[in-house]
Amino acid sequence: MSEQIKWAVNHMPGTEDQNLPIMGLKEIGKARAFHESFPQYSKTPLTKLEHMAAYLGVKEVYVKDESYRFGLNAFKVLGGSFAMARYIASETGKDVSELPYSVLTSDELREEFGQATFFTATDGNHGRGVAWAANKLRQKAVVHMPKGTTQTRLENIRKEGAQVDIQELNYDDCVRLAAKEAAETPRGVIVQDTAWDGYEEIPSWIMQGYGTMAMEAGEQLNEQGCERPTHVFVQAGVGSLAGAVVGYFTNLYPDNPPTFVVVEADVAACLYKGAAAGDGKPRIVDGDMQTIMAGLACGEPNTISWDILKNHVKVFIAAPDWVAAKGMRMLAAPIKGDAPITSGESGAAPFGALAAMMTMEEYADLRNDIGLDENSKVLLFSTEGDTDPDRYKNIVWEGKER
Repeated sequence: MSEQIKWAVNHMPGTEDQNLPIMGLKEIGKARAFHESFPQYSKTPLTKLEHMAAYLGVKEVYVKDESYRFGLNAFKVLGGSFAMARYIASETGKDVSELPYSVLTSDELREEFGQATFFTATDGNHGRGVAWAANKLRQKAVVHMPKGTTQTRLENIRKEGAQVDIQELNYDDCVRLAAKEAAETPRGVIVQDTAWDGYEEIPSWIMQGYGTMAMEAGEQLNEQGCERPTHVFVQAGVGSLAGAVVGYFTNLYPDNPPTFVVVEADVAACLYKGAAAGDGKPRIVDGDMQTIMAGLACGEPNTISWDILKNHVKVFIAAPDWVAAKGMRMLAAPIKGDAPITSGESGAAPFGALAAMMTMEEYADLRNDIGLDENSKVLLFSTEGDTDPDRYKNIVWEGKER
């Protein structure tokens, strides 16, 4: 555990916050209604870890468990499926509310819209979600994966009927390849959960799709007697999920938003680097970005999310691999009386960070910067289960960190 957690308190200048309305409650209500139209839909659990909260020295800990999402073991399908629906809606001159699952999968729509090819780059979960949604909606999908991707993750995507390969490129270069191929293909569309100048509409739809998870969590907190979390921890790769969660809860609690904490893999901590620089400009990390947190190994921030995050996040954290491994083990074997959670490498990083700062004296300053104490009610998102079962067993059962 030689590598240390690094963090940056947000002192960046604010902006006009023009992207916050993307995650407005009405917009997210549309995404939620769309997902509810799927026969596979059910709310994923929000698990309250009562004994763990007492052990960590906070009042309440809640973990949203996305390993149950649509049988795909990860939350990502929420974004890709809604973006496809919004795209088909725009192409056919309809509102997305007119295109529930039953209409999207109908022969009538197939005749009206035909078939598009959706291109994407992925480390696993996003591509699997796009492939699954394309399969269900009778569209085509082409998926590129970065070097270092495991065969298990590739096969999970191939099973959904997509054309898929592993490239000798890092994640961000795979995104560029997918964008180039989509541009060269008749009816080719890039469905990527990162935004850059000139490519903002589809990523904003993907973020709205992620909002379904945040909306469910807000309702489930109320059902469990928590009117409002004091702290929300969320992990970030390009930052789309983080921007979606922070944006939604800022809109949900406009007068008294929670304290937001973003957790990244230290080798791909582009948002942390931007926050540490303090000028509000995005920073890019390149190279191979070797980390067990494959879902967070992205070095170029989503421009829409970055705008939301720099206005509303309190602290950005860069976490070494041991933090994710610690989170995975603690969630798998929590304190007796709490339900165990199967949380993958990227899913467990925020919980690992919370556990480290509450139990390790060297991170007392981090705890204080975030304002965590015995009155804190913390919400976290376990965004994936054991998406690579062998690697999960190696970390949780064998005590390895790779």
